[in-house]
Amino acid sequence: MNLLGDESRIRLCALLRARELSVTDLVRITGISQSRVSTHLARLREGGFVRDRREGQHAFYALAVDTLPLTAKALLDDAILDTDPTLEGDRRRLAELDAEQRGRLPESFAGEMDRHYSPGRTWQSLAVGLAALLRLGDVLDVGSGDGAAAGYIAPYCRALTCVDSSPRMIEAAKVRLGKHPHARAQLADVHELPFRDASFDAVLLFHTLTYAEEPARAAAECARVLRPGGRVVLLSLAEHEHRDITAPYGERHAGFSPRAIRSLLTRAGLTVTFSDIACREAKKPHFQVILAIAEKLDKHPRNLE
Repeated sequence: MNLLGDESRIRLCALLRARELSVTDLVRITGISQSRVSTHLARLREGGFVRDRREGQHAFYALAVDTLPLTAKALLDDAILDTDPTLEGDRRRLAELDAEQRGRLPESFAGEMDRHYSPGRTWQSLAVGLAALLRLGDVLDVGSGDGAAAGYIAPYCRALTCVDSSPRMIEAAKVRLGKHPHARAQLADVHELPFRDASFDAVLLFHTLTYAEEPARAAAECARVLRPGGRVVLLSLAEHEHRDITAPYGERHAGFSPRAIRSLLTRAGLTVTFSDIACREAKKPHFQVILAIAEKLDKHPRNLE
């Protein structure tokens, strides 16, 4: 209970009981210096009174209501119900901050919205929205895992086939894709795909090459089953020096360079239109991901006259 023997910590706990706030928010509402707010929060966190959550470079705090001692809950209830002018002022400034953020959040995040959260604005919702723009033919997802990525595009494919070398992953993919009658999942080896030449309009090769024993052979198989005019879309970790992190996941190759990916696809008989770093993870060790797009040229183009 000594933790709540300080008026400033009572003010912080009362605010954090209302909702999650950042250090910047708390400084602005209370007028307490940032260093003192941070010190108080550190002590409250160590004592189990508050919990924190990190989002990129930002930390957000909330009252740990579930684990708060009963005596502390009672004290805070009394403080919140009290008509203390300091707490009343905090509540008023919190309401003003809420109103301001509701009205100005997009403007304040201008230029860095990809780094911040706002309700509903997630990478998952973005993927769902972008997938709805697609009109796909017969698609093969090589190394599909449990069909997590395939599930987004399944409604927009004429036919979708997922293959993976793990029986457990394939069973999970069948469940995930069960509501799509035009989708199927089956065991297969990327080095020897059980499909005829020119069977698919598009081949997805998402984070598969680094796990393939023979990446060149895997790329050649993807090119073989692709129809003329079709496209391969590939994602892969870029070259890295963190095998200690990736090896436990079964990775055989420590990523590739964009040039190496381009070479693999070109030797497979495809025309590469793009191969470069597409994104970099915010968390250390900042893995980078390569996006590559390659097409299979139609050797006998149709006469459009």
